[in-house]
Amino acid sequence: MMTGHFSISDLAKEFEISTRTLRFYEEKGLLTPQRRGSTRLFSAADRVRLKLILRGKRLGFSLQESREIIDLYEPETANARQLQLLLDKIQQKRELLENQKREIDAMLRDLKRTEASCLAALTADSDGKD
Repeated sequence: MMTGHFSISDLAKEFEISTRTLRFYEEKGLLTPQRRGSTRLFSAADRVRLKLILRGKRLGFSLQESREIIDLYEPETANARQLQLLLDKIQQKRELLENQKREIDAMLRDLKRTEASCLAALTADSDGKD
């Protein structure tokens, strides 16, 4: 590994992802490694972008959403636009997940009631046969 540069295997090992994943992110334009022949050399900035992409993935953001947030980064500013977009995306994601949770809770209640009805019907049916 050159100073300030990382090989594809360095990053794959560090972030516990496949080299195929890194090539996919490169293909999508999210990472832009230098090329030395067939060797990819990722910069410290690529490493940070990868870290942010993976964090976005854990938060449930699409690659496009992560790209929008990352692309707003401006090192010479306080990044208020970037932070506001991130907050907006977090609030949208939380609202979506809370709605999904309510739907799942309702579905679980329905399943429980239906299961109880089925068990009661089976019990009544077996009581009648004895």
